[in-house]
Amino acid sequence: MFKSLAKVGSNTLLSRVLGFVRDLVLAHLFGANAGTDAFFVAFKIPNFMRRLFAEGAFSVAFVPVLSEYKERRRFSELKQFVDHVAGTLGGVLLLVSLLGVIGAPLLVMIFAPGFTGSEGKMELAVEMLRLTFPYLFFISLTAFAGGILNTHGRFGVPAFTPVLLNLSLIGCALWLAPRMDQPVVALAWGVLFAGVAQLLFQLPSLHRLRLLPRPVFAPRDEGVRRIGRLMLPALFGVSITQLNLLLDTLIASFLVSGSISWLYYSDRLMEFPLGILGVALGTVILPNLSKKHATESTEGFSHTLDWALRWALLLGLPASVALLVLSGPMIATLFHSAVFQAHDVAMSQRSLMAYSVGLVAFILIKVLAPGYYARKDTRTPVRIGVIAMVSNMVMNLILVFPLAHAGLALATSLSATLNAFLLFRGLRRQGVFQPTPGWPLLILRALFAAGMMGGVLAWGLGGLETWVAMETWDRVWRLTGWILVGGVIYFGSLWGAGVRVRDLLKPEIR
Repeated sequence: MFKSLAKVGSNTLLSRVLGFVRDLVLAHLFGANAGTDAFFVAFKIPNFMRRLFAEGAFSVAFVPVLSEYKERRRFSELKQFVDHVAGTLGGVLLLVSLLGVIGAPLLVMIFAPGFTGSEGKMELAVEMLRLTFPYLFFISLTAFAGGILNTHGRFGVPAFTPVLLNLSLIGCALWLAPRMDQPVVALAWGVLFAGVAQLLFQLPSLHRLRLLPRPVFAPRDEGVRRIGRLMLPALFGVSITQLNLLLDTLIASFLVSGSISWLYYSDRLMEFPLGILGVALGTVILPNLSKKHATESTEGFSHTLDWALRWALLLGLPASVALLVLSGPMIATLFHSAVFQAHDVAMSQRSLMAYSVGLVAFILIKVLAPGYYARKDTRTPVRIGVIAMVSNMVMNLILVFPLAHAGLALATSLSATLNAFLLFRGLRRQGVFQPTPGWPLLILRALFAAGMMGGVLAWGLGGLETWVAMETWDRVWRLTGWILVGGVIYFGSLWGAGVRVRDLLKPEIR
């Protein structure tokens, strides 16, 4: 399982590095203004629905049922199931995409009501949403294909697929934007092109598995109906984090221009470790947990969760501390330019510091939620999600006044922490997770090592104004050096405290 994690993590790392290049290009070419705010809203709406439906509720409902078909049914039944799901999902997505294009003005008013009355901003967001919304159709079918490949142990291709989105956006920003009357609209075209490319990229791998679907619209199929029943509660429970981020966008649309962009850039930096570790862990363990549940291996189920939680702690905690301490230098190094000025750097730093507080919780949610979905329990995460959602809304209203956009980020982090705690407590109370011995000492060792790293970085970095005043390459080399120093101090401190990697690579219990 560690090899699968490494494969997914390395491909995700490539995608995140290209994502950084993408955001660097966007920041330097377009800055943080009304135009970028409009694009980020037009991109966030289908992206939110993708995470809610495709990678969220659909995946957590589809993979356990698919695993059961794979383990207990004949191949002909598995192939028929795949055909029926492809046809039904595709039909629903086509209808939703058409409605989204037609109702684009209404969607922008719902998700960014602060744009109403802002000259040109509303119209620009609607124009771009009509280009980006069909992305939902293509990327949801891509997630469907990825679920099949992951269940068959083919993790590499689905993990590499997001690279194509970054390449498409970079290409359109550099080549198409200068040729358009509204350069920022080129980014919306880039999103649409990427959706088509990502779906086509998955198809040869499905063909090699003999599972390339011949779509059949069959909403009454037994397996399709089971997925539907599991999806309904999961729609809310699996995507609480995304709903919280969308609420941030909604409220931020009433704040000063640039607020949505500041939140976007800081969220992107937070998503880097979350994608490499949290998404990779969640992707790898869901099929494994579903298999353990299908074969009634309760000890193996608990051991798989324990293994993932240890990695989440030992890699998530230093990432959280590093983001907190390095927030200003990282944003200055990556995004500072003539159009992304010192004020934008300082504002983005505030929201990144707030997001960093919740990074470990975000990762834990990715690990803990599959513990429910693999057992086809979608109701418990819904109840927990409602609590987290309400707490986020309350904290948004409390914190936005003293902290502006950073208050929205902090509210998201705090509600994610509550979400993770309640998910963990639920698994313990249900008796499906029994921590292995040594957790208290492991937590103390991780806190010690992260504290050592954070202390040294905070002592040596200097103030934000120093970083803004540097030349670009001076920032790059200095930031790279401090990241390496931080990594050496953390892992050296872990080793000195007695943590050995071999202890985390023990074979899973079958």
